[in-house]
Amino acid sequence: MAFITEKKLKDSKYTYTLSSNIKKYTLRDLTFVPNKLGNFEFQRLLEVSPNSGEGFLLKIIVNNDLSGFKLSITDKSGLREVNIFKNSDPIIVEKFYFQMQLFVNREIFNQADA
Repeated sequence: MAFITEKKLKDSKYTYTLSSNIKKYTLRDLTFVPNKLGNFEFQRLLEVSPNSGEGFLLKIIVNNDLSGFKLSITDKSGLREVNIFKNSDPIIVEKFYFQMQLFVNREIFNQADA
């Protein structure tokens, strides 16, 4: 998957774009980890019960020059994309929106109604 500038997950209420105010130190503060290519990677398991190890993997990669990103929600193995907005526990959807709102508040992403 190539880096993009705008992403709307299927059946999500919002479309996300990178903020023009994004900073590398803010990414590090929010637990984005630089990978071997210099891109910043964030992974979080969206679980109904904390520490259960069962849930869906939220994965975000921001490229090194902060001009594009990848955003996906997959099964726990990270191999198959899933749609958490249909037939999922509402807690998982709420946790996704909570996490993304944190990124919006810290000026990583801009959020617009889809």
